[in-house]
Amino acid sequence: MLRNTILLLFITSLGLQPKAQNTFTPELLWQLGRVSGASISPDGRNVLYGITTYDLATNRGNRDLYLVPVAAGTPVRLTNTPGSEHGEQWRPDGKKIGFLTASDGELQWWEMNPDGSGLQQVTAIEGGISNVSYAPDMKHLAFTRMVKTGETIHDRYPDLPAADARIIDDLMFRHWDTWDDHHSSHLFIAPYTDGKVGEAIDLMEGEAYDTPLMPFGGSEQIAWAPDGNAITYTSKKLTGRASAESTNSDIYLYDLTTRATTNLTEGMPGYDMEPVWSPTGRYMAWNSMERPGFESDRNRIFVYDRETRQKREVTAGLDQDANHPLWAPDETGLYFLSGEKATYQLYYIPLAGGGARQISSGRHNYTHFALADNNTLIAGRMDMNNPVELYRVSARNGEARALTSVNKAMLSAIPEPRVEERWVATTDDKQMLVWVIYPPDFDPAKKYPTLLYLQGGPQSAVSQFFSYRWNFRLMAQQGYIVVAPNRRGLPSFGREWNDDISRDWGGQAMQDYLSAIDALAKEPFVDEDRLGAVGASFGGYSAFWLAGNHEKRFKTFIAHCGLFNLESWYLTTEELFFANWDVGGPPWNPELQADYAKFSPHRFAHKWDTPILVIHSEKDFRVPIGEGLQAFQAAQIQDIPSRFLYFPEEGHWVLSPQNGVLWHREFFRWLDEWLKE
Repeated sequence: MLRNTILLLFITSLGLQPKAQNTFTPELLWQLGRVSGASISPDGRNVLYGITTYDLATNRGNRDLYLVPVAAGTPVRLTNTPGSEHGEQWRPDGKKIGFLTASDGELQWWEMNPDGSGLQQVTAIEGGISNVSYAPDMKHLAFTRMVKTGETIHDRYPDLPAADARIIDDLMFRHWDTWDDHHSSHLFIAPYTDGKVGEAIDLMEGEAYDTPLMPFGGSEQIAWAPDGNAITYTSKKLTGRASAESTNSDIYLYDLTTRATTNLTEGMPGYDMEPVWSPTGRYMAWNSMERPGFESDRNRIFVYDRETRQKREVTAGLDQDANHPLWAPDETGLYFLSGEKATYQLYYIPLAGGGARQISSGRHNYTHFALADNNTLIAGRMDMNNPVELYRVSARNGEARALTSVNKAMLSAIPEPRVEERWVATTDDKQMLVWVIYPPDFDPAKKYPTLLYLQGGPQSAVSQFFSYRWNFRLMAQQGYIVVAPNRRGLPSFGREWNDDISRDWGGQAMQDYLSAIDALAKEPFVDEDRLGAVGASFGGYSAFWLAGNHEKRFKTFIAHCGLFNLESWYLTTEELFFANWDVGGPPWNPELQADYAKFSPHRFAHKWDTPILVIHSEKDFRVPIGEGLQAFQAAQIQDIPSRFLYFPEEGHWVLSPQNGVLWHREFFRWLDEWLKE
């Protein structure tokens, strides 16, 4: 049991200071501590957060909880257990910290004192629970759990207990990396009194719908009203084909007094999610997308007035996304995150009207944030050379001070690559931001092999992210210059630039890539005889498409989970709303056949003449395994040097430590074979 294994550490060291080395390697990448979360104590004095560390030998990770003063100071480690602690939060009275951890194999809610003592298990609910939150008046505990809402083959044929099959009558029978198991994630509330939980009720009884949205939604999609008498949650109340073709999620309010559920976003056909209540409870804000079926539409902030029952957009006229709104403590406005020229910054917008004010700036991304008071934000921040750390940020002027330095000792001994911002002219006379990352020992008198990085998405900015897969610092450390363009379709450059990728996958975006690499190839330090192109998802699609259209620019390609045959992909992917918006619809549509012929990489495979590494995973249902198999076979039967790296237990991403290291070893082995002399 956890209570017998937890070690309470009242120490001032983070305990994450492995021996420094002067070379950045895939193995070191997995030694870095990964900072997440930022929960502010009710008195505004302390920040609760987690650090995940990985053990390569055991092939597993572990997340522990830490505390650091808002005013800065030495972090204190609160937990050190064999399992991980997640979903941590302060009880509203500040006397307890609650968190989820596995007890006997199931996630349950535990509490401890703010110094880590007094550990107590609060729930023991069959099947485990997730997304726990305290009602502000501490009279209830909310959580989600899986509820059986469909019939399995063993329900239908109980005399065949060893039968192993699925009976499928509708779409959305699998999603991202998981098959439909005839269960739905429902929201429950239970009476709560000082660590004791009563009988819970299911707020979605009889509904075959989920909250939060599967598979990536979390507790940010559920929010208590400040008086504790109502709770809001996000759900897409559609099933089957309708769910596969729609992004129409809504925000529902459950009234604890009347036990009535109301759809607060009725008639809004796009994504609506992440409800956040103002301090007095008069207003509720949320993120909303306007166009149905477009998962990368502009994210707006809407506000619902509970007194007038009216709703309005407060970010009208802002030509950029407004993500993850949080109310100012004085209720005069909202803070949010937004992309600006391939960085993600903190913003504020007044409720009464007026333009948004950019708070922070600089060559970095803010990843998440919380409010300590009306003048102080606690935010995660990263850049291409450094993973997330927590910062104290002034809400007035954006001045930032680091609160954590989990990886400083490890990374300070390793020279950093130089990251350069360039603007390159495109073929349609526009300017495109291109990041250029140079090896740490860069010498302009030498010539370097150079990689064109092909971003996925397709609507996902090449910002100042620190990736544990496509890590530019790691690529540069291996002696490669990296060229990373923010081609057409990437956000943070206005909606026109973002929207231009849809229905034009093999068009201007591909020309943008060629413009970027052609501009850099003119530099004397770039060896134009040793150019490679690498990418995943839409970046993998881009590698496949360029392989048949690059006019011998590149010496090798790497495509991870890429779309090779748009016709077969359309008929095997699960989120049809994405396919319908971005490629227009099914391949038999007469109006789309010219686009499929122009944009599907398999139509150009007969022109392939360049070595290619294809990487794919069995549990990738967004881009099913057949796409990678087709591409590899197309290369093999044409005697093109090629290799297939296959992960049977991974999905669209490679997430386990040893597979991650293997991925990088094969990635660089292939590049070194074809691009290094």
